[in-house]
Parts: sequence; structure tokens; C-alpha cells
Amino acid sequence: MKTKIREAASEAATAPFDLETTYLALDGKGEVIPMPVTPDFWMAIDSSPAASRSMIGVYPVETDWPHWEMHPEGAEILVLIDGELDMLLEEDGAQRVASMAAGTTLIVPAGAWHRALVRAPGRLLAVTYGPGTEHRPA
Repeated sequence: MKTKIREAASEAATAPFDLETTYLALDGKGEVIPMPVTPDFWMAIDSSPAASRSMIGVYPVETDWPHWEMHPEGAEILVLIDGELDMLLEEDGAQRVASMAAGTTLIVPAGAWHRALVRAPGRLLAVTYGPGTEHRPA
């Protein structure tokens, strides 16, 4: 199994790819595992060993998020590539707004609920430590 993962990582390293269609799992020790975003990607994410690590990907942000999310075990890094959005953060029962413009970065603390309100559509690069991630309706 490790050989297949290393072969896939080696192949991905030698050919350009789009972070919107192939996310990367980072093990914190130098290994990078490509994760193609298939139609069932999010349905199967909890059963993927690679998803128990930090993941990096680019996500289109075209409409307000219909849910809140929270990553209890690690902070999340958000880099707005283009567009404009307000990131709502809820910590210790209090809410605050972090306005983001293209090129800005936000660190969402571990355990903070957050959701995006889109002012101008764009793309968001996220580095997320995913284990234990929770969602709730907006």
C-alpha cells in the first residue's frame, strides 16, 4: 500500500495538477499524498487514512456556506486567492467577523466554528488538520 501511495506522490510531483481537483494530504514528516477529488470524495473522506492528516486544497467560494465547520484538533489556514468574503468565527459563544480580500490569510484557531459569507466569488486555499471535523447547519 505504501508503495502505491509513494508512486502516486512521485507521479503527481512530476506533472502539474490543479489543487481544485486534487487535494494533498501532508503527514508533517515530508510525505505528500495526492487525493483526487472524485464525486464521492466527501462521502468517503472519513474512511481515508490520508485525510487523518493535514490537507491542502483550493475551493471555489461562490455562495455563502450553508453550514458552520469546526476543526477541534488543529488550526486551519485560509488564504483567499481571489474574491472577497467575510469569515464568521464563533469562539466561546461570541461571534466576530474577519473580512478577507484577495491575497489575505486568516488562521482559524482549533475549536472555532466558522463559515464564509461571500461578497465577491473567488477561490480559497485551505490547509486543514481534518481529524474530528464537525459541521452544523447555518
